[in-house]
Amino acid sequence: MAKAVVETFVNAPIEICFDLARDIDVHTQTVWAHTKERAVAGRTKGLIELGETVTFEATHFGIRQRLTSKIVEFEYPVLFTDQMQKGAFAHLKHTHLFEKSGANGTLMRDILEFGSPLGIIGRIFDYFVLENYMRRFIEARNEKLKELAEKNRNMQLS
Repeated sequence: MAKAVVETFVNAPIEICFDLARDIDVHTQTVWAHTKERAVAGRTKGLIELGETVTFEATHFGIRQRLTSKIVEFEYPVLFTDQMQKGAFAHLKHTHLFEKSGANGTLMRDILEFGSPLGIIGRIFDYFVLENYMRRFIEARNEKLKELAEKNRNMQLS
């Protein structure tokens, strides 16, 4: 099983970071533009909740693909986990953890566990290509989330 772990400190309240990370509209705005990612089924707008699914369509490695994930764990505002229900991976689980840090900061920790199909060939691809690709994907998204959260750190929480 391949794994990518990314930690990002954000100078904003935990509730803002948590809600931005699970907002479908924000997701599509904070991923790499060249993937042309969009939500096409399930929850396609707003804040995703426990038990809900979302299907994203995106282009990775020149291939247009769909991935359906379901929120299988949810503890506001410290944790949510989405798990692939259908898609190109043999399995994919993304745990989003949030921890208060300092007076008004948040440590976001993403743990992405995944595996490609095709046995040993898939494991080799995971090790030499996908682990770095997925880590960079999460890092880039988190930098945009950080910027958005810090810009809106004083917004009213619902």
